[in-house]
Amino acid sequence: MTLMTPDKSQENQQPTQWEGSLEELKGLVSERAFTGETMLLNMGPHHPSTHGVLRVLLELDGEEIINLLPDVGFLHTGIEKNIEHKQYEKGVTLTDRMDYLAPMNNNFSFCLAIEKLVDLDVPERAQIMRVICLELTRINSHLVWLGTHALDMGAMSVFLYAFIQREKILRMFEMISGQRLMTSYMRPGGVWRDFTDEFYTALDSFLSVFPSKVDEFQRLLTNNPLWIDRTQGIGIIEPETALAWGVSGPSLRGSGVNWDLRKAMPYSGYEQYEFTVPLGEHGDVYDRFYIRILEMYESVKIIQQALKKLPRKGPFRSENRKFVPPPRAELGRSMEAVIHHFKLWTEGFSAPDDEVYVAVESPRGELSVYLHGTGGTKPRRVHFKTPSFMHIAAMPVMSKGHFIADLVAIIGSIDIVLGDCDR
Repeated sequence: MTLMTPDKSQENQQPTQWEGSLEELKGLVSERAFTGETMLLNMGPHHPSTHGVLRVLLELDGEEIINLLPDVGFLHTGIEKNIEHKQYEKGVTLTDRMDYLAPMNNNFSFCLAIEKLVDLDVPERAQIMRVICLELTRINSHLVWLGTHALDMGAMSVFLYAFIQREKILRMFEMISGQRLMTSYMRPGGVWRDFTDEFYTALDSFLSVFPSKVDEFQRLLTNNPLWIDRTQGIGIIEPETALAWGVSGPSLRGSGVNWDLRKAMPYSGYEQYEFTVPLGEHGDVYDRFYIRILEMYESVKIIQQALKKLPRKGPFRSENRKFVPPPRAELGRSMEAVIHHFKLWTEGFSAPDDEVYVAVESPRGELSVYLHGTGGTKPRRVHFKTPSFMHIAAMPVMSKGHFIADLVAIIGSIDIVLGDCDR
């Protein structure tokens, strides 16, 4: 939808679809936009290549982008405020709905903040199970990114092949949680339930085949001349600029900045695993693409190491009954278990009037949680710092001087999810 450029007789009128004042708009676009030399154009919020309900106001000189103004908030669900009105454990289900391509990462970050706030232990076996699920989630998210990013630029085959592999991961999630997408599998103190035998079988089968499938993705795209023309030298962001704009994850490492929270600030025992942090050299669309391809190999390595360390039997959640419901088997023989069960599912557990901050490495970048307790069963404040919000803010830096077709590639390369941005 085009924003109407006012002529001289309409100088004092507000342009169509712009919600701010004319003076505000003048400070965001060039003077040429008000003389008719450049055109103001809406891209979204229903354009498929924006990967969600993102509206981008473009100032164009022909096909060239002069200015880019992201407009977010169309998907706002009030998740943070809703969590503040729920007991801590019941807030976990809402975190699934933020980054819906990596829901277990959202569960995990929130549970990590709760555990830090109440000083809740997590068994070693549960930590290993979490690592396996987090890395499967990373692969799952990267496969969706790869398929849709390639589809945006006309590579249909990659989309189909990537989603075949993703389907295997979703089936494994269903085996352990009963849900394919919104699993709510991570819980304070560990995970919801133990891995099933069929999960181990499916995981072993997946790990034996998946690296060869990533090899196929590389053969289709890495040296493809059309792919190279569309991605190399496009959407460059320098390391210092990326850091200044809060870019993180593969988008930051594509610019050559060695920052991965799994290495820099390890959690859940990540310091025990051997893996490489891939880095780019140019900070363009191609580097951001290739970093994620290499990360899928590294995730497979981490899962294989975790499986070797994981005992088939043992606790998968804390046994602190002040915070964790007792197993159903205990309810028939222990009155104390019945009391704990009743209190936890009606009142919930209390957390101190204190504040904590934790950060984890999600597939998109740094996902941080600020959690402030009240001394009661509900938090005073919950806030998530999400990578998609930061990456959308950095889009104007990457896009100026490029064409609209390049913008489609740039948006795909930073891997945004609007549910992750509009909370």
